[in-house]
Amino acid sequence: MKVKRIVANIASLEIKKAKLFYVELLGMKVLMDQGWIATYGSEEEMSVQISFASEGGSGTPVPDLSIEVDDVDTAYKLMQEHGFKIEYELTNEPWGVRRFYVRDPFGKLVNILAHISMTNP
Repeated sequence: MKVKRIVANIASLEIKKAKLFYVELLGMKVLMDQGWIATYGSEEEMSVQISFASEGGSGTPVPDLSIEVDDVDTAYKLMQEHGFKIEYELTNEPWGVRRFYVRDPFGKLVNILAHISMTNP
């Protein structure tokens, strides 16, 4: 037996609010929309991962979600332009990622990151 997929489920009565943040700004695709549940993702193969943490690194709180992107600087700019609350400024971390924290439309703390070798720091 092997795990094939792990999906984060966020409870909300207003699931349409996710579209701007996750589809329009982060470029995810609608994988499924049943009206009462919408699943967003990438057409690229994604790894199965689950993390457990006592902190988020650099003294930050543990984020609810971590999303790796190919251009973290553009993601940061788009979040700012659309008024999403930045909780941790864009930072190059000593463990090799460039990231920031932002609150999604449901108040979830999202760590948006890129490996430094994948972006122009």
